[in-house]
Amino acid sequence: MRRIEAVDRSIVKIFFDGQLIEAYEGDSVAAALLSTGMKSIRDTAVTATPRGPFCMMGVCFDCLVEIDGLPNRQACMIQVYDGMVVERQSGAAAIASDSPSHNKQSTGKQSSGKT
Repeated sequence: MRRIEAVDRSIVKIFFDGQLIEAYEGDSVAAALLSTGMKSIRDTAVTATPRGPFCMMGVCFDCLVEIDGLPNRQACMIQVYDGMVVERQSGAAAIASDSPSHNKQSTGKQSSGKT
């Protein structure tokens, strides 16, 4: 795939399914993978149909991947960094309620149920 040459951007190395990929600092994971010519980066849960980035703005969820061991990450919304490990995801992975990513989204205060 052809891309516009970057000016004054460092090259970082990431791994996708064990394959070394060079990307520009500031690229999203999806952009980095698309720039190599990849079209499919995950498989659907029910039919194992290949999917790839579609909207590139975090709306469609067709770019879900596992990044550094954390599933259900939107490749279009996360910037690459040197040494990042990205794995193809099959379907949507379950997220445990006590996982670190779930706890980060918590606001901390529970409602008492009283109005």
